[in-house]
Amino acid sequence: MVVRIRFNAGPRVGKKGRKNRRFALAAAALLNPAALLVGVVGLWRLTADLGFTAGFAISSGIFSHWQVWLATAVALQVCARALNRYGKSGDAPAA
Repeated sequence: MVVRIRFNAGPRVGKKGRKNRRFALAAAALLNPAALLVGVVGLWRLTADLGFTAGFAISSGIFSHWQVWLATAVALQVCARALNRYGKSGDAPAA
């Protein structure tokens, strides 16, 4: 004797990436002003080294170099761009 049990079709299990995309867009929106701020601090350090402005707030350590500040600003901007591209990758093209 063969007994067959039939179940109704349940909900489909799928990957939902919208939450991650929304978080990526939010993080990218916060990284852009942070990159601008860090870039301004880097320019302040550069002008302090050239003698155009008064002394810089940090006189010793790794953050006393303008190269570190500008490299950090570039890295933040690259991360913001990558997060923006990821966050907008699932959107339908605007007509």
